[in-house]
Amino acid sequence: MLFFIPAWYQQNQWCENEQRWSVRRMHTEFDDTVKQIQLFHRNKAYPYQIMLLSFAPNLRHFLHRQGVYRAPYWSCFDAIQEVRRKKTAVLSFHKLKWPEGIEFVYTPFVVVAMLNKEKYAQIEFGEDGNPIRIDLYQKGQIRRRNLYDDRGFVSGTVIYEDGQPFYQDYLMENGIWKLRHFLRDGHAEINGQCPEYLLKYQEEVRRKRFARLRYDSMEQVIAEVLNAYLSMTEPGDIFCAAMHGRHAGLLGECLKEKKLILSFFEDRYPLAEAAGNLDLIREADYLIADSRKNVDRIQQALGMLSENIIAIPPYDSRVDVGISQQFSVQKILVAVDGLEDERFAELVGLLGRYLRRNENARVHLFTRRAEYDRKKKVLEQARRELGGLGFDEGWAAEEEKGQVAENDLELHEKVPVKFFVEQCVDELSVSKCMREQRILVDLRETPELYLQIAAISIGIPQIVRTRTEFVKPGRNGILLKDIKKLPGALHYYLNGLKNWNQAMVCSYELVREYTTEELLKKWRKVLDSVGGDSYLTAGGRGLE
Repeated sequence: MLFFIPAWYQQNQWCENEQRWSVRRMHTEFDDTVKQIQLFHRNKAYPYQIMLLSFAPNLRHFLHRQGVYRAPYWSCFDAIQEVRRKKTAVLSFHKLKWPEGIEFVYTPFVVVAMLNKEKYAQIEFGEDGNPIRIDLYQKGQIRRRNLYDDRGFVSGTVIYEDGQPFYQDYLMENGIWKLRHFLRDGHAEINGQCPEYLLKYQEEVRRKRFARLRYDSMEQVIAEVLNAYLSMTEPGDIFCAAMHGRHAGLLGECLKEKKLILSFFEDRYPLAEAAGNLDLIREADYLIADSRKNVDRIQQALGMLSENIIAIPPYDSRVDVGISQQFSVQKILVAVDGLEDERFAELVGLLGRYLRRNENARVHLFTRRAEYDRKKKVLEQARRELGGLGFDEGWAAEEEKGQVAENDLELHEKVPVKFFVEQCVDELSVSKCMREQRILVDLRETPELYLQIAAISIGIPQIVRTRTEFVKPGRNGILLKDIKKLPGALHYYLNGLKNWNQAMVCSYELVREYTTEELLKKWRKVLDSVGGDSYLTAGGRGLE
């Protein structure tokens, strides 16, 4: 069995990232573990299970969004709370016990319960319309917050004092509290009336008693339950853990005698923190990074060259023909997140020069950041830089929707908008945006991995300043050491189709190196190495 240990934490706490449907998503839910699970789930390549250490009452909805609803999992908090239910269940807030005279007021975002003309409760919903929490008020101040499990019961409740959270109870399915976590000093207590937890590994089920009734931290509780579960696993089981500061220390203690793979993804685990977990990293059987650049960084942080390290991009590539040639304009996608103000200003100036040369070109500034005013701020910054460099500020004006010119003269006099902002938080919106682009420009120190995979899948050229495995200079892209040469690089690919078509052909050749089949081959190498001669080697029928 291969166990995936994800890093799905909210603000570095032992809880999930689920949020209200009406709140703009501030982060992408995709990471290496999500993609690894999708890879193994869809191809039935290897027996696997998710090992979840965080409190996640809405896990089923999360798995559904990722297309792996039926993925097998073990939840540490389900074990603590003795939860036996597996399937989602419809829960109507109308069926909850409400005081007589309650009145529900429906707003566009929440449902407010009023009692005697005072706010009694506020009901919040998830993206699928399921209630995820209910805040209860007394004299206008929050007193309690109930957290609802998508399997149809109250899973947790937070008690407030003077408007501040005091402690959180983790409840069994019958509503009795099992674990109480005091939020001010961090200690945890077990209910002495039900001091047991429930473990299930394959067909074996055990009930175990907690070693004590008081713990200094939640981490101690999780470590005890995790160790008890690990004692039920087989010697040949392999554990693939997403490297994260929240659980690195815990796993370093619990998985000492286990076969361990560590997965590094983007900047989730700053390598500056590696000094505190060097023993864990060095003792791991294999290390997986999302790019060759990260492989080099990890080896540099370790101060040694390791044979048991490999780059496996979490995103598989596939031919996805773009539609950029269907547009009368040539869209240039330019990544701007993380650019210094000076570099941004220089970039806008160079793009402005190129736009004077190519009337059909349009610049689409790409951002992953989700702030509600992010698009406006990026446009304002571009407008300031254009004006300061002598270009028309109207090139970066906000689009006026729904307004029709009264005559053709007004249309001709209007300055055409040439700078746009593409705000894409999740991978689905990124893919949709990328299909319309003619070329990708990512001049950051580390180009975004998903953008590069999408670019070769769609077959568009890339202009980067750092060498990566996804760009073959002079073929499907240009390695731009001197940013001042950007206009010439754009001209090379956008002045006619010869060079652009050559880039497309080269991109599709690269696609073959990162298909699902190729990624599975890389995983076979890792699992064969880690599994040795055990019956769980990756040479089984799933990968043949």
